[in-house]
Amino acid sequence: MTGGWSGCGTALVTPFTAGGAIDDARVHQLAARQVDAGIHFLVPCGTTGENPTLTGAEQRHVVDLVVKAADGRVPILAGAGGYDTRAVIDQVADMRNAGADGILSVTPYYNRPTPEGIYRHYEAIAASTPLPIVVYNVPDRTGCNVDVDTLCRLAAIPNIIGVKEASGDMAQLCEICRRVPPDFRVLSGDDLFTVPLISVGGAGVISVTSNEVPSEMAQLTSAALNGDFLTARRLHARLLPLMQVNFIEANPIPVKAAMAHLGLLEPYYRLPMVEPQGSSLKQIVKVLDDLGIHPDPAEP
Repeated sequence: MTGGWSGCGTALVTPFTAGGAIDDARVHQLAARQVDAGIHFLVPCGTTGENPTLTGAEQRHVVDLVVKAADGRVPILAGAGGYDTRAVIDQVADMRNAGADGILSVTPYYNRPTPEGIYRHYEAIAASTPLPIVVYNVPDRTGCNVDVDTLCRLAAIPNIIGVKEASGDMAQLCEICRRVPPDFRVLSGDDLFTVPLISVGGAGVISVTSNEVPSEMAQLTSAALNGDFLTARRLHARLLPLMQVNFIEANPIPVKAAMAHLGLLEPYYRLPMVEPQGSSLKQIVKVLDDLGIHPDPAEP
């Protein structure tokens, strides 16, 4: 069953205006669309939300907008991570003040701490806040991996309640599920691993693809968590081309391009993110067309 940071959470994109500002109206509309479609929790200001290019004030503003759009119907897991532990602690406090119910915190990147450094980093963050914390492990982007032994140590800290695991290593995923406590949420950081991860004990996914198709991703995750793997496999097979094309270029370039094609936002990014190459855009649009995912005439 879903609930308590289980199920499908959407790693929300951040819409911008032509002038480069946060598009407040679109932030609200996209968050409300997710909740109305049955998504289980929302994740603003992660890397899919281009958070490295958002100021602290902008991140607080986005979280505030998402909290108001959700209106208590689903919890908000706000991104707050980085390579300076003291700065992350301050950011976590800001996200709490903005109304976040929990924190998704990526491992320190670039400075590549040792396993002991990773442990102490999260230990210090957890000690600074009563909010539940989900560790975000994405070695391909950060240059460091949270190994299973370190994650098990972190799982013993009461308010470190889960991991978004995007190592791409299925053996590591299986070992995590085997060794962490039963109430520790192991969430996939890759859409295409959602069903196999749940089959070995995972709790769901923090999804990019649900930006485009929130209802179907929520259904896929709920079906798998309820043991209906026939339905989950069917939805997985249908959505696999979309899951794959969303990473034809660096995330969130493809998903924002797809959403712009669907009329859900304007196709604006902040440098160093830029619009996709023409050949990539053609593939993105083809996948949407092949799946019968078309612009909604009701969208502004």
